[in-house]
Amino acid sequence: MFLSLLAVLPLAIPQQAPASADPAAAAPPPPKPATKAPDLFPDPTIAKGKGFEIKRSQLDDAVSSIKATAVARGQQVPPEQLLMMEQQVLDRLIQIQLLLAKASDTDKAKGQETCSKRFENVRTRAGSEDALNRQLKSVGMTQEQLRAKMLEEATAEAVLERELKINVSDEEIKKFYDENPARFEQPEMVRASHVLLMTRNPTNNTELSDAQKTAKHKEMEGILKRAREGEDFAKLAREYSEDPGSKDKGGEYIFPRGQMVREFEAAAFSLNTNQISDIVTTEYGYHIIKLNEKIPAKKTELAKVTQDIKDYLKGQEVQKELPQYMEKVKKDAGVEILDEKLKPDSILEAGTQSQKKTTEK
Repeated sequence: MFLSLLAVLPLAIPQQAPASADPAAAAPPPPKPATKAPDLFPDPTIAKGKGFEIKRSQLDDAVSSIKATAVARGQQVPPEQLLMMEQQVLDRLIQIQLLLAKASDTDKAKGQETCSKRFENVRTRAGSEDALNRQLKSVGMTQEQLRAKMLEEATAEAVLERELKINVSDEEIKKFYDENPARFEQPEMVRASHVLLMTRNPTNNTELSDAQKTAKHKEMEGILKRAREGEDFAKLAREYSEDPGSKDKGGEYIFPRGQMVREFEAAAFSLNTNQISDIVTTEYGYHIIKLNEKIPAKKTELAKVTQDIKDYLKGQEVQKELPQYMEKVKKDAGVEILDEKLKPDSILEAGTQSQKKTTEK
């Protein structure tokens, strides 16, 4: 959908804060106070419209979240692209505020339903509460903040669907499914459980000493012996595994080739069903792996991807109609961008000036 990118690039949505809401505005001026933090660090309004305004700090928070998300994925935002990104993020913040102001009770209910489904999908993919909290902490968020952002995004999407009268028929969904078979091919996968004893210090990511590694290997030999003697593998994983992403699920993962580290993947795909591996050494530590199931390659059934296809096709239609629609909504709300650098044409003007200087030289 139109705002699906925001689930990946979390945004801090500004609260409505019209200047006239200050009850002290009409009071006589008090004696000049001592210098306070707000005086030292001004937070100017950078955009406003009917019923809302956006502060510089709110845009900074949103951009910081995006940068943190990029860093968590091993990426960086090039400095020369920062201004353009700020403009795009500000535009999204404005759009969400304008759409939320139009939300009906039905839109809000639909947004709540969509948000709940998406949040559960995020929680499921994370593997556990601890894993989800760690992922969110790496980008400076909490579960509550993520859910609040997802709710606003889903509600804004519901408003767009209603306002633009977007509908996708079953025939269109089936046609897309039939014409794009590669999109729905599921590769061969395995469902495997493991126990991990780490050979790195999780606090500072330094290697353990040789003596500590030897002790860990000895401990894993004991766990392997118990597993091969018939003890419940999932119970052993919950008790001993140091992989926070899987231990609460009995150490289980479902994955295709190319997703895990090479040694782990090779061992898992070489096992027979219910077979337990020897001790496998990876960059993370010592593993023992049990293969629970081999899942052959197949095409995902239409019923399982119907909603995904529907959302995708709706998003395509929204993208076609969005620019013209939002231009009218912004005009009706009297939207103003007060920071000259953040106006959409500022980058073009800066480029023109730079080219002009180069020519004059």
